[in-house]
Amino acid sequence: MRKILVALIVMLGLNSMVMADDINLWKKSTLNSVLQSGVLRVGMEPGYMPFEMKDKKGNIIGFDVDMAKAMAKAMGVKLELVPTAWDGIIAALLTDKFDILMSGMTVTQERNLKINFASPYISVGQTIIAAKKHEGKTWKDLDKAEYTIVTKLGVTGEIATRKMFKKAKIRTFETEADGAQEVLNGKADAFVYDKPYNTVFFKNKKASGNIIHMDDDLTYEPLGWAVRKGDPDFINWLNNFLNQSKHDGQYDKIYSKWFESDAWQKKVM
Repeated sequence: MRKILVALIVMLGLNSMVMADDINLWKKSTLNSVLQSGVLRVGMEPGYMPFEMKDKKGNIIGFDVDMAKAMAKAMGVKLELVPTAWDGIIAALLTDKFDILMSGMTVTQERNLKINFASPYISVGQTIIAAKKHEGKTWKDLDKAEYTIVTKLGVTGEIATRKMFKKAKIRTFETEADGAQEVLNGKADAFVYDKPYNTVFFKNKKASGNIIHMDDDLTYEPLGWAVRKGDPDFINWLNNFLNQSKHDGQYDKIYSKWFESDAWQKKVM
């Protein structure tokens, strides 16, 4: 009997320790901090159509913005958007400049060493905007020394470009707009970037007759919302929020607004 009592006391002690650890983890959670402050701070770089961009009045709009609004509403807090340059956006998250990163970021193993991702909310692949003279060719046909391939600096498009094109000259730009414009102006043969952006760019510039869109996905790239490590409560909430929004029609409504309609383009172009 004495051994049984000792075992029960040990088990109760361990359970108490586990419960205490769980409570302390929650107290340190970003989600708890958001609820206490009443504000959800979302970091994003407003230059990635149609995920986040500035309209003619300077307001940040887009798919990620509407998802952030829905997220803040579900939490019962206010939303604060924090515009952040892409090359420092992960560092800004890690130094608590905002609570969550929602900026069309591709989930990669390298990034996942520094930050954690909720379940992917959408998948995009790299495609190519190419000069009209290359119509009928494949990306492999463009991997020649006489051709110039451009992409945006520091994104998965650059990684894919350097991995796939071994012979062609590669140039990078600070913004996707500058890279795509280089092809439109006849100064480069192809621009490698995310399919949603390339689809919108081609739709708006195809009348020029200077470009084509090679729209077969070259890569598989799931996008995810990023948070700091050591925060299972926040990840759990985000995954449940995403699952609920995809099953109650909210996600489909927002998706349709930004990917199946072009009405929003009048606000930015």
